[in-house]
Amino acid sequence: MKRVVVLDYGFGNVRSACRALERVGADVALTSDSAAALDADGLVVPGVGNFHACVAGLRSVGAPRVIDRRLAGGRAVLGICVGMQVLFDGSTEPSPHPEPGLGEWPGTVARLAAPVVPHMGWSEVEAPGPSRLFAGIGDQRFYFVHSYAVRDWVMATPAEAGSGVAPQVTYATHGHRFVAAVENGPLSATQFHPEKSADAGLALLTNWMETL
Repeated sequence: MKRVVVLDYGFGNVRSACRALERVGADVALTSDSAAALDADGLVVPGVGNFHACVAGLRSVGAPRVIDRRLAGGRAVLGICVGMQVLFDGSTEPSPHPEPGLGEWPGTVARLAAPVVPHMGWSEVEAPGPSRLFAGIGDQRFYFVHSYAVRDWVMATPAEAGSGVAPQVTYATHGHRFVAAVENGPLSATQFHPEKSADAGLALLTNWMETL
């Protein structure tokens, strides 16, 4: 049984994420303990709400160092929703206390250019092939709840990715195209909520578990 830590830093649908991971066979711990997060087979970084508040919460529990150390050792990290957004350089979302992102990927999170915001509901994705996360489920719909996203992917080469291979980028459309998921060596992330995406979300989590 794979040991997965869901990072508890005050933001995110942590209970539903824990339940979904348990359903696909993970031994799950919800904790902010750095040692446990470093030692686990997989680390899940959830996130809901304001980008800058989430980054501040992550920094308060030493998460950037933990994420960097895990990735340096080739150990899996999965970001979900704002837990994906914080992996980029920054966000245009308003905040009285703006914070830079974690900078694992270049790019800026911006408000969706759509007639109706937030984007709330089930949407199809455009997954690359082959994709480990979307193996067998590239034609499924996933559940989104967000007003901001990365609209332009700017990392182009394997050298920029730091992993020897180009990242695989999945897109979705709400008004305009935006980044719905990224697979980049041990670092993966989804803008949608796999834990709220019924069977398709459980299948994606199963696919991620098989990479651990």
